Amino acid sequence: MRSFVFGIIILLFSADGFAAEGHEYYRAYAQKGDGVYSLLRRYQLDKFACNHSEFYRINQLKKNTALKAERAYYIPLLIYQYNGKSIRSTIGVDDWEKAIRIQELNRHLVDQGLFATYYEKGKKLLVPYHELHCGDQVKIIKEVVSQPILEQKEIEIKKVDEPIQNTSKVRGRNYPIFGKRYAYTPKVSNKLAGKVFYVVSGHGGPDPGAVGKRSKKELCEDEYAYDVALRVTRNLISHGATAYMIVRDENDGIRDGEFLKCDTDEIVWGGAKILASQKPRLFQRSNKINELYEKHKKQGVTEQKNIVIHVDSRGIRERADVFFYYFPESNDGKKLAKKVHGTLKKKYRRHRRSRGYNGTVTARDLHMLRECKPTSVYIELGNIKNPNDQKRIVVKSNRQTLANWLFEGIIAN
Repeated sequence: MRSFVFGIIILLFSADGFAAEGHEYYRAYAQKGDGVYSLLRRYQLDKFACNHSEFYRINQLKKNTALKAERAYYIPLLIYQYNGKSIRSTIGVDDWEKAIRIQELNRHLVDQGLFATYYEKGKKLLVPYHELHCGDQVKIIKEVVSQPILEQKEIEIKKVDEPIQNTSKVRGRNYPIFGKRYAYTPKVSNKLAGKVFYVVSGHGGPDPGAVGKRSKKELCEDEYAYDVALRVTRNLISHGATAYMIVRDENDGIRDGEFLKCDTDEIVWGGAKILASQKPRLFQRSNKINELYEKHKKQGVTEQKNIVIHVDSRGIRERADVFFYYFPESNDGKKLAKKVHGTLKKKYRRHRRSRGYNGTVTARDLHMLRECKPTSVYIELGNIKNPNDQKRIVVKSNRQTLANWLFEGIIAN
């Protein structure tokens, strides 16, 4: 399909009425049978009423006007000159989630052949009109979209790994551990440069961990913890961190399905098979982390963190928000756990105001907290047996949002 930029300069206004710099609108061809809804849907703009109104305005069309095939129309995507640093600094916003949404949209449009090049290379960033100009007046068209981590059905959000130093299997910014779809990991910033993270998903190999059931299918704890861990690690790397996936599955990558296949082929960093006995299996992980910790410490690295991710198992009727453990004798671990907990509390207050957030922070003498040298936090994503908690991990967009929120908490000052 043909798409191109056609220069129309407009004067935009922000939500508070102040004039903003003019930008060009992107122009795209309508296909045979296209209406306004289907054209906007192709560019993931269809769900917002303000985009529809803006489409009619910038094309000087009356509402419900039929579109002509092979004719180019302006669509509510603003073209920004990417500054080479970050999306947020390019468009002048501080909202991390907004930047992630814009990043993933741009990736999707290039992958679908709807835009020529990634913004990092072509320096052209497409920003949806609704992200900047609709404010609280946004209305969803034709369907209700769930808030992140709510008990709703799946919503569409497009959206790890050898450390960056290991170049034998990584070319450029491609990390095969994330899978083909997500291997390319653009650098959003360098704010985490010089910092090292160890991300450990629970269980794996011969041990699936807790097992829940949904629609007569098994939900294995290790698979869902691993997917969230990959997404957290990808976020860390995108901001310049060195991040290790200690438990690894070389052929899974980040998966977008609801039911993640249970398998036993996970290994630990370095290629060793995961041991069957629990105590040796845990030392296998903590020893590897401590070995890497000492290596980086000798290199002068002063900030290293260990992020352990699990899914809890309780009675089927018992609900559990995301909760955290730290080692009783670690003040730094306690601070880290409380920091991530505080971030989620703020997010839940915004997105789940009606229900609230009941996650906890508790001291506990667990192996991966006690035996690992880096500052450590142990995260439980919910109760894998509770039908409502299951929606937090089986819906791909919820897994990504959860990973984003955990990431924000991990790196918060």
